[in-house]
Amino acid sequence: MKYITFVIPSYNSESYMRHAIESVLVAGEDGEIIVVNDGSKDSTSDIAHEYQDKYPSIVKVIDKKNGGHGDAVTAGLHEATGKYFKVVDSDDWIDKDSLCKVISNIKKLEDMDTEVDMMICNYVYEKEGADHKKVVSYENVFPEEEIFTWDDIKKFKVDQYILMHSVIYRTNLLQLIQLTLPKHTFYVDNIYVYYPLPYVNTMYYMNVDLYRYYIGREDQSVNESVMIKRVDQQIFVTKSMIDMYDLKKVSCKKRRDYMRNYLTIMMTVSSILLIRSKKTENLHKKKELWEYLKKRDKKTYHKIRYGKLLGNLINLPGKTGRFITTTVYLVARSRIGFN
Repeated sequence: MKYITFVIPSYNSESYMRHAIESVLVAGEDGEIIVVNDGSKDSTSDIAHEYQDKYPSIVKVIDKKNGGHGDAVTAGLHEATGKYFKVVDSDDWIDKDSLCKVISNIKKLEDMDTEVDMMICNYVYEKEGADHKKVVSYENVFPEEEIFTWDDIKKFKVDQYILMHSVIYRTNLLQLIQLTLPKHTFYVDNIYVYYPLPYVNTMYYMNVDLYRYYIGREDQSVNESVMIKRVDQQIFVTKSMIDMYDLKKVSCKKRRDYMRNYLTIMMTVSSILLIRSKKTENLHKKKELWEYLKKRDKKTYHKIRYGKLLGNLINLPGKTGRFITTTVYLVARSRIGFN
């Protein structure tokens, strides 16, 4: 039995993908590694097949036409046979000691003849050149190493929400809800985390720094200048998430509040990027995005726009308002360590 499937979406990743693969090989025969070569033009496929030849019972390679990160994740999900499902980007890696603990706890759940819908671990911002490595942990939010539900969670901090880096889903759950991520679109990791939430009822948190999230390449999708150039895709993802659910119908208040807070983060990021671009046309797009939310879900709009500090902050009027917004953002970025 494969306890966990690791999907590694890879595009022109020859210079760093070995580190990602080696880090999850620690799971041995308990793990399944699916390397998805998303139409690479370098030796990504050759490297992936090298590992498949060496570890035929662990590593599987999917060679496909380029469809983007989300399409690669979807392709891996279709082939996954592990009990749980974890995405590891090809320029990131997994902490080996933490992985051993994750596998051990999955086995304990199996011995108890039980399962959970979602597992959560900490992640670390491995920012190039940074003296301080920001760790995002959840010990103040979730009970540790026990099965819990949404009713058991506590309050999240502003810099503390569940990302692709921290989540491990039950594979069958993702397959049953037919999770399919958009092709040729960046930032769909937010959809990956958000879309399954109404179906997640049981969770399990391990206070280990499992995922190492590398930040440093100039062409990286989370580089601010790159994000500004791709802001239309950020808007597309944000609107897609707004359209997914009528939050009034989402059961459990804490689940509903968390999903609304996630949309708050998405609205904030999109708005900040549009402001930071300093283009008049993007200020119009910012206004249109907020109008879109208001038209689709007036209650959620009011909750985000007026009920939270972030909503008020990013909608301060005029040049002075935009200057204040940008200053607060830069301070937050330097303290948290993202981008």
